Amino acid sequence: MAEKRDYYEVLGINKSASKQEIKKAYRKLAKEYHPDRNKEANAEEKFREIQEAYEILSDEQKRQAYNQYGFAGTQGFGGGGLGGYGDLGDLGDFFNSQGGGLGGLLGEMFGGSFGGFSSNARAGRAGSDIQVNLKLTFDEAVFGVEKEIKYERFKTCDVCDGTGAEGKKTKKCETCGGRGQVVQVQRTMLGSMQVASVCPTCHGSGEVSEQDCKNCSGEGRLREKETFKIKVPAGIPDGITLRFTNRGNAGIKNGQSGDLYVSIEVETHSELERRGDDIYMDKHIDVTTAVLGGEVEVPTVHGKVKMKVPEGTQSEKILRLKEKGGPKFRGNGNGDQYIRLIVDTPTKLSSEEKKIWQELKSVSEK
Repeated sequence: MAEKRDYYEVLGINKSASKQEIKKAYRKLAKEYHPDRNKEANAEEKFREIQEAYEILSDEQKRQAYNQYGFAGTQGFGGGGLGGYGDLGDLGDFFNSQGGGLGGLLGEMFGGSFGGFSSNARAGRAGSDIQVNLKLTFDEAVFGVEKEIKYERFKTCDVCDGTGAEGKKTKKCETCGGRGQVVQVQRTMLGSMQVASVCPTCHGSGEVSEQDCKNCSGEGRLREKETFKIKVPAGIPDGITLRFTNRGNAGIKNGQSGDLYVSIEVETHSELERRGDDIYMDKHIDVTTAVLGGEVEVPTVHGKVKMKVPEGTQSEKILRLKEKGGPKFRGNGNGDQYIRLIVDTPTKLSSEEKKIWQELKSVSEK
């Protein structure tokens, strides 16, 4: 498998490119390498690469994850081909069913229902996506973790292999004549226009069952419990959504499966805050320790450590614990931990304490 190229390099733009510049670059390259227009041997491969780059960079959340974590940050966004839409024929069904996004954009470029991908109209109806939430502890997000997700989804019936037919026996669909599409004539300002759509009877497969499968009642799929293990990368930010292609609901009549979206929710820590590889926290110290110096105990993601406080420390002073942060995403070692010291001035004094402070004041005034 060829090594992936940087998404910005694929579209020929720099990292500061605006959304409009990204869209403009994509339009130009998609037209140039569209397989129906470009007959070069590698045109289809380049078109897939261009589509993948646009899918990531046109979405702010996906782009941010890619900028920070590279290709590892896009694993859940389907950064591995066409994002789970299969071959170019499957893309035709996907684009025809969408009102915006890439479907709308390609529709603008190639017209109407985007018939350029009609070669696989008999693909059936695509399955829906599934979204689940995954809670991570603070430490799990810092160091990465393998998690097991349990959810329910429609899976292809193994008795009829998704055909929905008893004994897998099918016949030509009478509604569409086996084409998988029906054509309607619509009147527009520009005159009459033929519009092709997926056949509502066979869902694009071109065939219907002679007798419905008893196991799945003719739907070609069954609802089952699913267990799926995912590897969460170290340093994953809160709020990011990972996408796993073909892990959603199976399509009808062997249509393309949907995707599984896993939304990450990172629990907050009572004392620590993560910013990239580094950890930040506030540590309150008493005025005596600030004046005379001393040693305090602070929590880190690697356990509690003793930290020296220099004498004469002022409030808001920041100390650094080298390599006590999270694992570095690129390279070896860990980030650092930064501790902001907050000096607590006493608000109530005993008579003895007040006397001592008055004596200190007298000494300092001499």
